[in-house]
Amino acid sequence: MATFFLVIIFILYIGLGLPDSSFGTAIPAMWQDLGLPLSLASVVSLLISIGTTVSAFFSAKLLNKFGTGLVVACSTLLSALSLLGFAVTYSFWWICLLSLPLGLGAGAIDSAINSYVVEHYSSSVMSFLHCFYGIGISLTPFVFSFTLAVNNDWRLGYTTIFYIQLAISAIAFIVIPLWNKTEKTVDPYREIIPVTVSYKQLFKTPAIRSVWLAFFSTCALEFTCDTWGATFLVAQGLTEAVAARFITFYYIGMTLGRFLSGIMNTKLAPKTVISLGYSLIAVGIAVLFIPLSPTIKGVALFLIGLGNGPTFPNLTFVTPSHFGKKISKFLVSSQMVASNVGIMLIPPLFGIVADNLSVNLFPPFIAVLFVILTISTFAYFKRPKTISGLDLK
Repeated sequence: MATFFLVIIFILYIGLGLPDSSFGTAIPAMWQDLGLPLSLASVVSLLISIGTTVSAFFSAKLLNKFGTGLVVACSTLLSALSLLGFAVTYSFWWICLLSLPLGLGAGAIDSAINSYVVEHYSSSVMSFLHCFYGIGISLTPFVFSFTLAVNNDWRLGYTTIFYIQLAISAIAFIVIPLWNKTEKTVDPYREIIPVTVSYKQLFKTPAIRSVWLAFFSTCALEFTCDTWGATFLVAQGLTEAVAARFITFYYIGMTLGRFLSGIMNTKLAPKTVISLGYSLIAVGIAVLFIPLSPTIKGVALFLIGLGNGPTFPNLTFVTPSHFGKKISKFLVSSQMVASNVGIMLIPPLFGIVADNLSVNLFPPFIAVLFVILTISTFAYFKRPKTISGLDLK
């Protein structure tokens, strides 16, 4: 039962990835069709991130009140309906309105499933879980690359993703009763009383500030590449359809990175796996600075995705071992908030840079994010993992 349910969790996590790459891939054709200035795309990205951040902030309370199964099922359906709205609307204001529920659904799914897996499974499972997120987020630009190749039909792309997400939401509702039943099967003697901690108290802990900054920067890096990678490649000379395929390639790299992380986690510590990934990111960013063909720069995005892929699951997994299971659900939710703040602020910030200066500033922009990521990650591993006044073990 536990193995079967784990497969279901993997499928549900595909549903988290599907919407995340849809808007960035559709921007070039969608904005041209609607006749909108590029800067307004940042508004939509910001609204999606606001919804995700708000949802992640309250997710611990929602999970305790309604249970993981119901939260995941309702959130997946909410995401599906939002995608359908994107497919049929002709109004920028409706797109803005639909962005909030799209973000709310994503934040709840992310926090709920990560909290569940980090408490009940191994580091390898955590990496494989995020590998399936990579499948979802890779599938979307793959679908769009075909629909965009035929009359730049971004609406058909959204419609196709909607149907896939709707099918996943149906699965989520069917398996709601299995969450509590499987939890007892996985860990029948688990008797842990959660600790409630304020964000103010967490902020006073240097290690937590460092890991928040690491989550902030890894997701800022990931989604800046997702949202603006295709636009950058188009500016370098590729067509919209070919650029969309390279974003698929980018997320294939991220998915492969998480798959390889799942294998390496059986032999190597999370810190070692993260270090290997950062070496690949450095190579990819260096290639973007070299005056090469846009095709080679598309391959560089693959390397960045491959290297950044292991970061999120490995940082999430070490939470209970560093701070104890009593606080892990709350702390994982706070990490999701930090992640979504990065997604909320940084890709729109680059949109302003691209609109007012040049989209060709993409390489130095993500290089700065990578430096912040590297410093914060290794500061986290070096700092004491204690919170004053709390027994966390």
